[in-house]
Amino acid sequence: LVTDTASCPVDWRLFVPEAWDPACPGAFEDVADRRAHAGIGPDVTHRPKWRLALDMIDEVTGWGVTAPLIVADSRYGDTGDFRLGLTERGLSYVVQVTGQISAYPQHTVRTVPPYRGVGIHPRPRYRDPAPCLRDLVTGMGTGAARMVTWRDGSCHRDGTPLPMRSRFVFARVRPAGRTMLRRYRDQDLPEAWLIAEWPAGAAEPAKYWLSNLPARTAKRRLVRWAKLRWRIEHDYREIKTGLGFDHYEGRTWQGWHHHATLVSAAHAFCTLQRLDPKAPAPQ
Repeated sequence: LVTDTASCPVDWRLFVPEAWDPACPGAFEDVADRRAHAGIGPDVTHRPKWRLALDMIDEVTGWGVTAPLIVADSRYGDTGDFRLGLTERGLSYVVQVTGQISAYPQHTVRTVPPYRGVGIHPRPRYRDPAPCLRDLVTGMGTGAARMVTWRDGSCHRDGTPLPMRSRFVFARVRPAGRTMLRRYRDQDLPEAWLIAEWPAGAAEPAKYWLSNLPARTAKRRLVRWAKLRWRIEHDYREIKTGLGFDHYEGRTWQGWHHHATLVSAAHAFCTLQRLDPKAPAPQ
């Protein structure tokens, strides 16, 4: 869970590769012994990381926590099934993607070829391949980029925080790909925001995001939410290096979960102390 000022890990999943799942082809020959030695229960199976993410979102929702927005890096954003899963859950998102994700411009419409008099009448389809996001944005040119300031930075000048700002291109698109085309067969693909950061002097955009937020959403708000992951990355480094999350050297399923829980609790305590104006300064 994250805000502009703090974040806190509230759920974890340990990814189980296919080689550790007896039901998957290519599993280790001694996978049963390995799992027994590590204490992995029979109900723990291989699941893609995007499915684990949706599982955790569902679990946190079950606790009564309603997420106003989901942010994710491109490992999840590039997966159409993940974005579709968020949409089907009624969740808004701003997820980073790579420039190779395909999408149609907003104005693209499905067309029907002439009927040849044989068989069933053709249905409207998107006939041409969808271009990639990189081609869409670079085709708009650097003149389409606008300067956006989204928050105060950590650097100061004369006691005043320097604003975080960069140039961005915004466009309404229809994300395509096999998942989306299959899910919305015989329908118009839903619109989404394309946000691309195109720094001054760069030959092409540096980062891309997709969002299902409404078309009326303010550009500055889109950028602020797209950039919200900086807080998570900052705190994750603290969890790993300062609090020892990646120092676990055990070999058991239960031991790792104990370790992850204690590190999360320690990080939550440190965060509360840091945000408490009455807390004594660290020595």
